[in-house]
Amino acid sequence: MENVTYIDHPLVQHKISMLRKKTTGTNEFRTLVEEIATLMGYEALRDLPLEDVEVETPIETCMTPMLAGKKLAIVPILRAGLGMVNGVLSLVPSAKIGHIGLYRDEETHEPHEYFCKLPNPIEQRTIVVTDPMLATGGSAVAAIDFIKQHGGKHIKFMCIIAAPEGVKRLHEAHPDVQIYVGHLDRELNENAYICPGLGDAGDRIFGTK
Repeated sequence: MENVTYIDHPLVQHKISMLRKKTTGTNEFRTLVEEIATLMGYEALRDLPLEDVEVETPIETCMTPMLAGKKLAIVPILRAGLGMVNGVLSLVPSAKIGHIGLYRDEETHEPHEYFCKLPNPIEQRTIVVTDPMLATGGSAVAAIDFIKQHGGKHIKFMCIIAAPEGVKRLHEAHPDVQIYVGHLDRELNENAYICPGLGDAGDRIFGTK
């Protein structure tokens, strides 16, 4: 599938296996999510634009590449997406951070936006949307719909684990968005949980039930 990248790095796979263990506690889980986000971010940000700037070294003055254009925007889908923010931020500390919150209508099951705050001007930034899990794809599709409505254009989506159904739905809805997946799991079960999965990422990051 074009624009879908599966991160097969051994360190990412090892850390995801540790995440899956039900005996992994909140603190370790949170740390692992950050570390995985950093390793995935290194790959996802491979195509950030550069421009040559003049720098004085101890030896001489030279032209050397630095990041160009408006600062990167990291936009977590609340609340589990927050767990990945610091991992990406460690790579690009100057990045701006937005937030997008969605709730699901209990009757129609359609996602609705309850909070959306994006850095300005969003249309000139590379936007990295984070959510540890891509299950049905409904929240990811809705979040990117909202970001595009606000003017966002250059969008990447990063998740740690995904179900095939979610990848397919997101890719079909937004074929222009680059999707980065830590591991593609087997399937969704009848309750829309990813199998084998890792449980509820939000609860495990924040220590809630």
